[in-house]
Amino acid sequence: MSEPAVPAVQQITRTLTWRQGFTVALGVPVLILPSISVFSGIIGVFAIVVWLLSVFQGFMQNLAYGELASRYPEAPGLPGFAQAVFRGNKGLDEYGPGKFLGGLSAWCYWFAWNPVLSIFSILIGNYLISIFGWGTYAADNAWFAKVLPLCVGAVIFSVLILINHAGVGGGAKAGYLLAALSLIPLFVISISTFATGHFDMTNITTNVFPADWTWNFQGVLMFFGVMALAQWSACAWETAAIYAPEYKKPKKDIPKALFGCGIVCIFTYFLVQTACTGALGVDGIANNADDPMLAVARLSMGEVGAIISIIMLLAAMVLIIQTALLGSSNAMASMADEGNLPKILGKRNKHNVPFLAMVVISAFNLIMILMGDSSASILAASALGYVVANCIALFSYVKASRSFKTQVINEEEVFHAPKGWVFVALIFGILQISFYLVGIMIVNIGDYGVPNTLIGIVIILLFFPLWLLAMWESKRRKARAAAA
Repeated sequence: MSEPAVPAVQQITRTLTWRQGFTVALGVPVLILPSISVFSGIIGVFAIVVWLLSVFQGFMQNLAYGELASRYPEAPGLPGFAQAVFRGNKGLDEYGPGKFLGGLSAWCYWFAWNPVLSIFSILIGNYLISIFGWGTYAADNAWFAKVLPLCVGAVIFSVLILINHAGVGGGAKAGYLLAALSLIPLFVISISTFATGHFDMTNITTNVFPADWTWNFQGVLMFFGVMALAQWSACAWETAAIYAPEYKKPKKDIPKALFGCGIVCIFTYFLVQTACTGALGVDGIANNADDPMLAVARLSMGEVGAIISIIMLLAAMVLIIQTALLGSSNAMASMADEGNLPKILGKRNKHNVPFLAMVVISAFNLIMILMGDSSASILAASALGYVVANCIALFSYVKASRSFKTQVINEEEVFHAPKGWVFVALIFGILQISFYLVGIMIVNIGDYGVPNTLIGIVIILLFFPLWLLAMWESKRRKARAAAA
């Protein structure tokens, strides 16, 4: 198979160290926050095991993504190499099934990362309501619960656009401080439950599964549905791999960044879910008016200690919003470069940053804040897109692996996944398209209703008219060129 062509975009400068890539992805553990109570409600104490399995899955998938990202440096990110692989050696203006499939993968990946901005703006708003004691006022005035996260989102999005307008390197430097703020409160709040004696082991060992849980066919599908939700959080540190084109030494930097992030994630996800479950119990998590981490902080650290830790945790949420803004804007620009979205969405500034995409994504998330009932419902819809994106991306690795031996590359700039990794990618790709996809639909409909599920499906299907518009735009450019 001939080597897939890559889009003719500006050459990306290799300026990142593995530490900077590691830092950009360090906000990922904070993605556990919207799901702690959701997982406890669906699968009980076994949620602790689900997080461990999901981070392990992340290791398996991200090694493949790291190799693809380093082999196609001018098609950056998961959306970029998926489009390049499925397009093959055809030109950017040649439309067909392969081009559409690659574009759909990129669009679903964009849909997976994009709502992080609105999810955590809502979560920050909820934390502020709890910290300042505005709960009664918010309950009596529904508009307040909408306006507060809307204002929070507008301020955060604007500041991050200014910080990152000069490139991801600037964002990574600004993220060093936020990286520390993201992990310290998660660790301190969780460990404090053990130190103060508020951790009760019987909450872990009693009733591992909900009383009505059975491992029949429906139970198995529910389990895979929870795994699909979990991967939205616990596998999302692929950002450490897909910035491969910007690493100074990709062959060495990619594995360092990946394994560093993986180790941090596996420890953090296990510790946080265990601490919340042990301190509050499954029923306590479900019945507590506060977010589980806020409730645990108040229980084990007192009001003052809790507020200090939560303020740091809020900074961590800002970090993950930055990570999402960078990932989704690069995804949108990549689709426009490939001709899968209108060209204007790929417009870059003098620093090669997709500035317009950042603005569009920020506006889109402000609308989602107004539409969404809760952060968990938006996450559930977004996770559907992540399943489709991972499925196509894993199959792109399988497809591209046939050309690896004949590919003309600089070996010092390529990270190689372990031998035989194509079979690992194939297995997880099949899991995504079958059990994960069906499972996430069952969980979505059962927990958030048909309307919420339809919103996720509609946003995915929105790619069809946008892709047709991009194709029409391409044909019009060809006609003008021919006339000239």
